[in-house]
Amino acid sequence: MDGILYIVSTPIGNMKDITLRAIETLESVDSILAEDTRVTGKLLRHYEIVKKMTSLNDFNEESRIPKIISGLKDGRSIALVSDAGTPLISDPGFKLVREALKHEIRVESIPGPSAVISALTISGLPPDKFLFLGYLPKKDGKRRKIISDLKSFAQIIRPTIILYESPYRLTKTLTDIMDIFGDIEIVTGRELTKSFEEVNRMRISEILTHYSQGVKGELVVLF
Repeated sequence: MDGILYIVSTPIGNMKDITLRAIETLESVDSILAEDTRVTGKLLRHYEIVKKMTSLNDFNEESRIPKIISGLKDGRSIALVSDAGTPLISDPGFKLVREALKHEIRVESIPGPSAVISALTISGLPPDKFLFLGYLPKKDGKRRKIISDLKSFAQIIRPTIILYESPYRLTKTLTDIMDIFGDIEIVTGRELTKSFEEVNRMRISEILTHYSQGVKGELVVLF
């Protein structure tokens, strides 16, 4: 029999935010694919789990897929985890899952934390319809084009828009949103579930002032 590829969600900050099923799965599989073995190593040590780990990231995913598929076909069960949250959501793993399904290998989700959902539920913004964009393009022209196109779409559907942003590009992205949507009220979240969790509900100009001296860590932006 083929093995099973488990997609295991891990904490986005607070180490206690992991399901019993996720712990049981990590304990039972033959090996773990980790975005960064150093980060996952901390989680495994915290829960006293000893497993062989192999890195799987944006740079090596394609080259490692054949060997992983071979192991699954030989009956090995493998867990895929990202550094934080649910794998594949703005993280590696999609190509592997697609290939596993092509080979009719069972893929099983072990659900859990997600920064997208956590931020949405505490944002105070309508949760009935939301559009998650992940990370916007780094190039200014492409980023502004997406935001511009988004305005027409948003006027019809009126979803809550959610995106991730790097601290290094936050100012540019927020400035682009303000230029196109106006100085609207938005929500930003960082360090979610951690001791220093920060959620701001302000106009874009106020957020830009608030973070004018820089910000540490990636952010979730909602509007």
